[in-house]
Amino acid sequence: MVSAVRHLGPNWYAPVMGTAIVATAGAGLPFAGVPGLRTVCTAFWALSLVLLLVLLAARAAHWTHHGDRARAHLSDPATAPFYGCLSMALLAVGGGALVVGRDWIGTPAAVALDTVLFTAGTLTGLAAAVAVPYLLITRHPVDVSRITPIWILPLVAPMVSAALGPLLVPHLPAGAPRATLLFACVAMFGLSALATLVTLPLVFARLVTGGPLPLALTPTLFLVLGPLGQSTTAVDRFAVTAPGVVSAPYDRGFAVLAVLYGVPVTGFALFWLALAGAMVVRARRRGMGFTMTWWAFTFPVGTCVTGAEGLARHTGLAVYDGLAVVLYVLLLAAWTVAAGHTARGLLSGRLLAAPGPVRAVPVPTTARTT
Repeated sequence: MVSAVRHLGPNWYAPVMGTAIVATAGAGLPFAGVPGLRTVCTAFWALSLVLLLVLLAARAAHWTHHGDRARAHLSDPATAPFYGCLSMALLAVGGGALVVGRDWIGTPAAVALDTVLFTAGTLTGLAAAVAVPYLLITRHPVDVSRITPIWILPLVAPMVSAALGPLLVPHLPAGAPRATLLFACVAMFGLSALATLVTLPLVFARLVTGGPLPLALTPTLFLVLGPLGQSTTAVDRFAVTAPGVVSAPYDRGFAVLAVLYGVPVTGFALFWLALAGAMVVRARRRGMGFTMTWWAFTFPVGTCVTGAEGLARHTGLAVYDGLAVVLYVLLLAAWTVAAGHTARGLLSGRLLAAPGPVRAVPVPTTARTT
């Protein structure tokens, strides 16, 4: 067992995120009242909780018995950004506990679990948002040809906190505690949105000037959807939570922001979804096989589902309900494919094997994707 986790990288938290978002996104669909749907969503959340516990134990064994590999991951500019996935996995499971998990474990237990996971996930995410860029700048600076969407991972983690933190606000004492948490979430929204705003042009410039990403990294283009969908979800939840927590006119201002921000950002997200989808089809035709980067098709798309659900709530437009349903179908298809390939890869031992030799190519393909 100890030897099996030697090459277990932080990217393995992605299946936890992808599974948890199936639960939370499904709970907000316009036909969420369909008998059995909420039970299925809760089952997905329970699976994500089990996966999280197993991975936390496996990663603890990895650090304990294979510290050399763990330190190497931190020193690798292609792997270090995946430490943002730990934060997002903790946050996704914690938020899911309040959205659907409370049906099975009860509200008090769900609040306690989310409090622990939200606190740990937020602190981890803030640390990663600072530490990973610091390491990229000081220890392994790279030129523009080596930039990939993976760089966004540690930057989007605080946005996940911003989107899920409001779920805890009603469970705090009225007054300053509630307002403090809500405004802390708004601050993390700003941190992540502005950091993404200065990073995304680098990613686009890399594509335009350097051409398509290596085949194994092409699915990471979907990671750009994460901050777009999650920020739209965040402003929706600010608007839902603000009444009674912050004074007028700021409470109504959040409702305006949810629409004026969410609509154009969702428009850009759909543009990027089409572009990234076309690039994935191109890569697949050129022989792109399964790697763990395929999990990038799940969580980012799921955040767009929750963002569309929020817009449907604030605008009353059926088109956003329809968009949420279409994206959720895409999410389920992506999760099914990624989960199936992952299960087969684990049973065969391929996904936990040592990485193969790296070929000398102009752009790096050393990212640990299996």
